[in-house]
Amino acid sequence: MYGENVSSNMGPPLRVPTPGTLLADTSRGDRVGEFRGVAGPYWALRPVGGGREWEVEPRYVRPALLLEQLRARTARLNARSRGEVL
Repeated sequence: MYGENVSSNMGPPLRVPTPGTLLADTSRGDRVGEFRGVAGPYWALRPVGGGREWEVEPRYVRPALLLEQLRARTARLNARSRGEVL
């Protein structure tokens, strides 16, 4: 598990991820989003807690680190506990 939460300089994933996979958008400050699908040359991502989708070039996407995944899921659970519509 050493180095699992360390940002790597790897390129984008080689294949299209399955819907629901958590990815980090490096063009937007490592914003974490849930993969929704392919929209032309772009990948569509949506915030984990719900919200507006955005599109990103696949070269700016990397798999979310475990720490980033935990933060995103915790934010979603906190929003749900406050009664926010997700």
